[in-house]
Amino acid sequence: MGFDQYHEPPDELSPKTRTFARMITSLIEEAEAIGWYEQRLAVEKDKEARAIMRNAQHEEFKHFGMDLEFLLRRTPKWRETLKGILFKSGDIVEHAEEAEEESDD
Repeated sequence: MGFDQYHEPPDELSPKTRTFARMITSLIEEAEAIGWYEQRLAVEKDKEARAIMRNAQHEEFKHFGMDLEFLLRRTPKWRETLKGILFKSGDIVEHAEEAEEESDD
């Protein structure tokens, strides 16, 4: 992959910003891996192979969660907004609109 997570010259970015970019890239890579395993599981017929893939996908999901938590701990406004959206029943879009309004106040 290289270092294409930077859109600005890396030497001009603070260490904090470079770490942030690395974690965003990691989050994206974990999400992609989860999707790849989902596709593989959809077509794999061998029960043992499916079990291994399901386990691997679970590991990627765990890594995704850790990356997300790292970013949310360092971006309080994101955490505040996501608290209004995640783990709630009902209309997701409606929750998002309300969370955005509340975080803008």
